[in-house]
Formats: sequence, structure tokens, C-alpha cells
Amino acid sequence: MGTGTGTVESPETPATPATPATPATLYGPVSLGFGVIALITAFFLGLFALLAGSLAVTFGVLGLISGYSRPQCLAGLVLGAAGALYPLSFLFAFTGGF
Repeated sequence: MGTGTGTVESPETPATPATPATPATLYGPVSLGFGVIALITAFFLGLFALLAGSLAVTFGVLGLISGYSRPQCLAGLVLGAAGALYPLSFLFAFTGGF
């Protein structure tokens, strides 16, 4: 009949996350965030766009190597490269280089 305590015993199942909680899981969102920031600021603040774009490319490559959230890493890599190359193209076109 039961013990009469009113508690229900459940089998012990460990709660494991779907992906391990490592810093490598953040490469995708960080790369995508820096890529969007680089693309937006490329039209206004060229130096900041170069910085954000290079960080987006770096985190995108690290994320692709680690294998977590590959679509976000690829999108961040593309947006970061576009955001960094846009000010550089104007620099080379209008000044003849550095």
C-alpha cells in the first residue's frame, strides 16, 4: 500500500544539458553580434567597424573550429568581413592606400 508519508519517489536521472557549458558555445552569438555591429557602424564609424569586424571574424573562425552553433559563426564571419572590408575599400579607393 505505501508508507503513508505522501511522497512519491522517482528514479534518479541526472539533468544533463544538451550542450556542454563551455566558453566555446558563446563563439557563435558573440561573432554574430560583432558582425552586425560592424556592418551597421561601417557606414558611420570606420575605425570602430574595423575593430568589431576583426573580432567577429576571429570569433567566427574559432566557433567554426570548435563546432558549436556553426550557422551563427558563419553569419558572424560573413557580416564581420563585410563590415571590415567596406571601410577599407573606401580607404584604398579614395586615398590610394595607407
